[in-house]
Amino acid sequence: MPDALPPHAEVPPGKVAHAGLFLRRWLANPLQMGSVVPSSPTLCRRIAALTSQGPGEYVLELGAGTGVLSRALLERGVPPERLIVVEIVPEMAAHLRRVLPGVRVVQGDAFDLPGCLPPEARGRIGTAICGIPLVLLPLERQRRFLASLEAVAPGLGFLLYSYCITSPLPWRRLGLSARREAWTPRNFPPASVWRYTPQ
Repeated sequence: MPDALPPHAEVPPGKVAHAGLFLRRWLANPLQMGSVVPSSPTLCRRIAALTSQGPGEYVLELGAGTGVLSRALLERGVPPERLIVVEIVPEMAAHLRRVLPGVRVVQGDAFDLPGCLPPEARGRIGTAICGIPLVLLPLERQRRFLASLEAVAPGLGFLLYSYCITSPLPWRRLGLSARREAWTPRNFPPASVWRYTPQ
């Protein structure tokens, strides 16, 4: 079920990237995490700069991890009450609730967004950002992800950050258009940001 954070004391930005927690989750399930370390501040700022939202719209972050990108989105000006982060791992979701005051943290499955997003957000997503390593998943799982997102944000598409040099998704087979929006060597490993939209 979606949970709104009660007011808490502000957590310093350095406390967001809980490296030990991130590493433990990566060791437990590398396919969920995709990287052994959190995204760099440079990559997070690049992604945040590509987001947009109209009046009454939300920014949706899927696979929020320890919240480093979430913090960059807030610093970019996304109001906390307009940011929804989805994280499937209970321990990570609990961490996010502690470090992201006012943000809607949903412990749920990005492959079942109709079942976990708050009703008021459906059809009112300005930008969706995916931190899930979709490149590691079979085609049918990738299609399931697209169907899940399309059910709550028809026609929107999403931003995907990846460590692949070329498109991490077989976009033609998935019925998408693809554009690399950003690349930064100041990340370990170097990363790209791709924008995928339904054709």
